[in-house]
Amino acid sequence: MQPLFLGLAGLTLNDEERALFRAAGPAGYILFKRNIDSPDQVRALTQSLRDLAGRDVPILIDQEGGRVARLRPPHWPEFPTGERFGLLYDKAPITAIEACRLNALALAALLRELGINVDCLPLLDVRDPGGHDIIGDRAFGAEPMVVSALGKAVLDGFQAGGICGVVKHIPGHGRARADSHLELPVVTTSRDELERDFEPFRRLADAPMAMTAHITYTALDAHRCATLSPTVIDFIRNGIGFGGLLMSDDLGMHALGNPQSGGHPPGSNALSDFGARALACLDAGCDIALHCSGDFAEMRSIVEAAPVMSDAAATRLAAAMAWMGPGDSTPVAEWAAARDTLLALA
Repeated sequence: MQPLFLGLAGLTLNDEERALFRAAGPAGYILFKRNIDSPDQVRALTQSLRDLAGRDVPILIDQEGGRVARLRPPHWPEFPTGERFGLLYDKAPITAIEACRLNALALAALLRELGINVDCLPLLDVRDPGGHDIIGDRAFGAEPMVVSALGKAVLDGFQAGGICGVVKHIPGHGRARADSHLELPVVTTSRDELERDFEPFRRLADAPMAMTAHITYTALDAHRCATLSPTVIDFIRNGIGFGGLLMSDDLGMHALGNPQSGGHPPGSNALSDFGARALACLDAGCDIALHCSGDFAEMRSIVEAAPVMSDAAATRLAAAMAWMGPGDSTPVAEWAAARDTLLALA
């Protein structure tokens, strides 16, 4: 098994992907809108990935709510943004926590029925007034305690609902003044001030999975972004105390194409460098390298460069998958209706 979560190009596995995935044995897969058409098609796709792997492979998706949602009407309902729960928390904290838990149960029921078992949520980034809107209303709010409480409610709902959660973007994306999909954000905030950003991750350090931020924090490592920095990964493990499975954010994001990220030397070929990007994040201490685009040439480069998954990473992956509860047969609409009753109080 290779320490990779990989995307795929379309609605079904093609022959090239099937051969590559069979040879590589990636640890898991991630789905995007290009992979989604109808409930029956998604179920068939996720089953084909499991059949190919011969195990209950992790299948990830970014289904947050609001503008970040791969599953959308008419087949699937809209879900609220994180901000909606934060606004309710300002009026009625206990009600907001319960609404957030019910929302997570609705998400879990939706995903589990499709054969998807990992949602890249909760987002624990603390919103900052000067931060880029790539976070914006995805965040629960600007207070670490609120973000922590609502993030825990998401994890509780996911665990009860039978899917795995991923806290992101560790150690915190809220202060970034740029979108890491497009360029490398550099955060020059002092180490003491950054404690505000670290707090939710520290409070939820027992989460089963986490995703790194492609951000340079000069107070931690002035030369390498978090995903590629052994210093920052060591801080995530020993300073924040996160012990679960640690994956990179997407290797295809342009933040890693910036020479200042520490992973893409000036003048190098961007396509052939994907293998180097994967090795750099794994060498820094990430358990899993995430590649989302489904671009076959990029995936082949990554697969050719990637090592066999370490025993420590395999143990953390197994623990994360065992973290999930069995779920139940409660319909999505029932959880969502209970949630909406509480959100109406905001």
